[in-house]
Amino acid sequence: MADIANRTKLRRAEKIVPPNVLKKKVGSGGFDKKKIEKAQELIENNDIDFTPVARELLDDLQNIIKDIRNGRLQGEGAIEKLFFPAMQLRAQGGMFQYPLVSKICDVLINFLETVKAPDDDAMEIVAAHHRTLAAVLSKDMKGKNFAGGAGGNLCKALTDTCGRYYKKHAS
Repeated sequence: MADIANRTKLRRAEKIVPPNVLKKKVGSGGFDKKKIEKAQELIENNDIDFTPVARELLDDLQNIIKDIRNGRLQGEGAIEKLFFPAMQLRAQGGMFQYPLVSKICDVLINFLETVKAPDDDAMEIVAAHHRTLAAVLSKDMKGKNFAGGAGGNLCKALTDTCGRYYKKHAS
């Protein structure tokens, strides 16, 4: 199937890089290795429940899909609206021990960058990503174990679906 990561991008998901305030405060010269290790340990062992935040973002995604299907959102603006929840889920998934959420959202973002219009077929693919993400959260598929294996198969199935879309909508 077509590799969506290598498709021509019609738009880019905008990544906003904030100013590195911390770097400005501490200057150059690096950080104490023990402090870096402690910070990494806190990230790896955090016990913050990501699911309420993720469910809110999934609700936002679902509402945007509905607005597109009902004609309240159209064209480029509709696609741009889909980027925010997808990018938030991708960024936060890895930080909160849900690398599979990040991988699924990466597939979705690549698709959104390449799809020409938010037609019915494209929205069905976005909805499939939504359903898959909801299932990952409800089954609590967190940790590195889910990034491959069954999780990898889910991502491949979504990528293959995007490939079928491209074949059907070849210009």
